[in-house]
Amino acid sequence: MNISEHRYALAVQWTGNLGAGTSSYRGYSRDHDVIIPGLPVLKGSADSTFHGDKERYNPEQLLLAALAQCHMLSYLHVAVKHGVVVTDYRDEASGLLRLNRDGSGQFQKVTLRPRVTVADAGQAELAGRLHHEANRVCFIARSVNFPVDHEPVTVAA
Repeated sequence: MNISEHRYALAVQWTGNLGAGTSSYRGYSRDHDVIIPGLPVLKGSADSTFHGDKERYNPEQLLLAALAQCHMLSYLHVAVKHGVVVTDYRDEASGLLRLNRDGSGQFQKVTLRPRVTVADAGQAELAGRLHHEANRVCFIARSVNFPVDHEPVTVAA
């Protein structure tokens, strides 16, 4: 086994055939299931702007969530490496997606706004600087072709 490679697999099953398939743009549902063995099924759809179900997760939300989760996990890792004790972490992330005239689109940027609580007030400045290192090691942030900005706030418990 090569420990430097990790493979991931899942299935996406479209569940939105309303009887006539994709015979018209509004004649089908964008609903689908994301199936990962051993985990609850993730109910997905398109953004409601694109005729999706607003009560299901859309790919744009999931990309933003993946970036926020990855940064948090990377941050907690680097905090341990530097001896910073984090007692709370919450991120209010946002992303900007622009549509093109041809119907395509892409994320322009994502902004993560982590609010981190540290046990030692004397480490607040160091804790704030660790976001840069966390961004450098975050697998997802390193994989996207748009900026992932950070507006961190660090407070002491």
